[in-house]
Amino acid sequence: MKLHTLDEHLLSPALPSDVSGLSRLVTEFLYFGVKNVRACLFVALFFGAVVTIPNEGIWGIPRYDLLLIAALAIQFWMVWAKLETVDELKAITLFHAVGFCLELFKTSDGIRSWSYPDFAYTKIAGVPLFSGFMYASVGSYIIQSWRLMDLRIRHHPSYWMATLVALVIYANFFTHHYIGDYRWYIAACVLGLYSRTTVTFRPYDRDRSMPMLLSFTLIGFFIWLAENISTFFGVWKYPNQLGAWSTVHIAKWSSWSLLVIMTITIVAHLKHIKERIHVPE
Repeated sequence: MKLHTLDEHLLSPALPSDVSGLSRLVTEFLYFGVKNVRACLFVALFFGAVVTIPNEGIWGIPRYDLLLIAALAIQFWMVWAKLETVDELKAITLFHAVGFCLELFKTSDGIRSWSYPDFAYTKIAGVPLFSGFMYASVGSYIIQSWRLMDLRIRHHPSYWMATLVALVIYANFFTHHYIGDYRWYIAACVLGLYSRTTVTFRPYDRDRSMPMLLSFTLIGFFIWLAENISTFFGVWKYPNQLGAWSTVHIAKWSSWSLLVIMTITIVAHLKHIKERIHVPE
């Protein structure tokens, strides 16, 4: 089945809409799962490359360079196949830039929060260029979900306030090495700012809703799981994983949840998505 055919079916299921009880629960759960898997297209293809490309590379090409080639090929294929628009690609490119700058800082000599131990031709200051795509993949997932789930947001905070909080979140990733980690104070501000915000989505043929704060937390959790997979396969390593692999500290879940807020704030500025966001006057 072609992806466009699958998408058309997911957006307008050609199945009875009068299912009820347990049948409806199971049907909505299955469609919700399939839509999420479909929204993870870039993530699935990219991490498929992560787990299949051997550490020593292929045909003399280092693994990190092959991952960059794979990420670029996937991204341009998605635009060519009209699975993403050029405007969405611009937003995803911004995610890549934001993430890559963070990687440069976190892996620098004075910080060394983690490292990329393998050799690559496409490294800048020790950071392989493919690393920004790990952040871009989060943006791709959210953009795909917006369309497939018919997402709408109610009681979104003012754009200037949401943008300010996103900038503070990003700044804290840098400044906490010097003036303390204020993520929990920022999280408290987020709780107040998004306390009334709900996201409406359509898993099957009826609208459902959940608190926006819950969606931040859930997406952050699955990114944390993906991070564990990546470090297990040695794509990058934290200092405590240099001798033997261990689970990424659970505290990183909160960091990823905050990063999701940044990502959604960027996506929310796209013109065709703004139309689906309600900001109280």
